[in-house]
Amino acid sequence: MLEKLQIVKQRFDEVSDLIIQPDIISDQKRYVELNKEYKDLRVLMDKREEYIELTNNLKEAEEIISDGSDAEMVEMAKMQYDDAKTGIPKLEEEIRMLLIPKDPQDSKNAVVELRAGTGGDEASIFAGDLFRMYTKYCEGKGWKVDVVDYSEGTNGGFKEIQFEVSGEDVYGTLKFEAGVHRVQRVPQTETQGRVHTSAATCMVFPEAEEFDVEIDPKDVRIDYFCSSGPGGQSVNTTYSAVRLTHTPTGLVAQCQDQKSQHKNKEKAFKVLRSRLYDLELAKKMEEEAALRGTMVTSGDRSAKIRTYNYPQGRVTDHRIGLTLYDLSNIVNGDIQKIIDELQLAENTEKLKASDETI
Repeated sequence: MLEKLQIVKQRFDEVSDLIIQPDIISDQKRYVELNKEYKDLRVLMDKREEYIELTNNLKEAEEIISDGSDAEMVEMAKMQYDDAKTGIPKLEEEIRMLLIPKDPQDSKNAVVELRAGTGGDEASIFAGDLFRMYTKYCEGKGWKVDVVDYSEGTNGGFKEIQFEVSGEDVYGTLKFEAGVHRVQRVPQTETQGRVHTSAATCMVFPEAEEFDVEIDPKDVRIDYFCSSGPGGQSVNTTYSAVRLTHTPTGLVAQCQDQKSQHKNKEKAFKVLRSRLYDLELAKKMEEEAALRGTMVTSGDRSAKIRTYNYPQGRVTDHRIGLTLYDLSNIVNGDIQKIIDELQLAENTEKLKASDETI
């Protein structure tokens, strides 16, 4: 373990030196990448110090116990020995997990899109419930949620809604939510009390920086139109809403949330960059998923990932076979335990893959 950590220390020293070089500071993309790497390596360096201390404690305790000349010291050494013997395997497991190569996308902000699927009005209401669930979860994490665009359902909820989430390691957390979410419950519109199944699709893109994706202005058609929905007197009177169409791919991004045309255009370009970036990323994820045989984050948006069963108060994540009878808290934003299990499953797969390559 110390040999592996020594290699990490060499890289940490190298990165520490690089991030203060003027040519690196002037290269924004490189500087951001190295700063992130520095933060990740700093965590490993702290664990390395802890590991060295524990192994030294173990060695020292063994020497005192072996000497045996001072009974009081031997008693203290036995306690020190037990603590080190228990702590070292736990710390080694933590370090092994930290040594798994991190996806550089994980630290990015995210663009999330929810769309009502099968189920008519009930699907729109469910998409609204999912939006509320994610908003509450993000608030609890101290993340900022910013609506970009939406289309309301006829009986509540949303036919579709798109929002940005900014904070620390947002994409690395929310990427597990991508896929088809199903709900089983008696809809508000149902008079016979029958349970219906409806669905909504969640898409999660890493928010692309300008240096991640270059868009040729000639490839983008820009349309301006009047905003619809809440927003005061300016709604339906000013052409503040913006729709961008990327002609080579046919991708569309629009924003009508801000009163300023300039701000809407800026947001729409951010979403378009993220969509183009996601196209490339989705290909890569599918290739990786095929290699690992995993569905945890396969990028397959048609995959049914989770069912929310209201009559039984049950939530099931189909990727890892996890069932929790805690529906009311989960739909109120308490989804961390599900995400933790999904992250653990993915890290275990990555660990297995890295062990096989060694």
